[in-house]
Amino acid sequence: MTDMIAKASIDRRIHDIIAPAVEDMGFEIVRIRFMGGKTKVVQIMAERPEGGIEVDDCAKISQAVSALLDVEDPIEGEYALEVSSPGIDRPLTRLKDFERYEGYQAKVETTELIDNRRRFNGELRGVQDGEILIEIAEGIVGLQFDWLADAKLILTDELIAESLKARDTKLEGFDEIIEDDASNEEE
Repeated sequence: MTDMIAKASIDRRIHDIIAPAVEDMGFEIVRIRFMGGKTKVVQIMAERPEGGIEVDDCAKISQAVSALLDVEDPIEGEYALEVSSPGIDRPLTRLKDFERYEGYQAKVETTELIDNRRRFNGELRGVQDGEILIEIAEGIVGLQFDWLADAKLILTDELIAESLKARDTKLEGFDEIIEDDASNEEE
């Protein structure tokens, strides 16, 4: 397994249909999940390669993906399409995510028992020889990426602060708000 973006066969089918279009738009798919049940939902998380995504970007992706899924029709019946950012406490679905978020707290779950446990909570220590490294109370553990069932960042004050700092950096250059003349004329 090279990633955990699309784990189930329907998720992989959807990925194969939409990935080229999403990538051509300048975005990366972080995760795809189809959730069945009373209301079927296709959930797509995406971001720019350098991180981040805006609401307008999600709308553009949604329109493009919706058209592709309508043509290919991989899902029987009606479903809701949700396109969003991965969020602050994002899933870690690609090996590069473990490198990018080195130093942050994460929850990692394996498919099989490793030393009598499946859940590892600790600080990410990067990637070495295809293994993700995570520091837990007992020390640093190396886990083969193929062993992972699920992984996500843990919401911490440090993670929130870093997210806010990144957002503020994107807003630099905007010194003031200039009111629209049309709104002033109504007064």
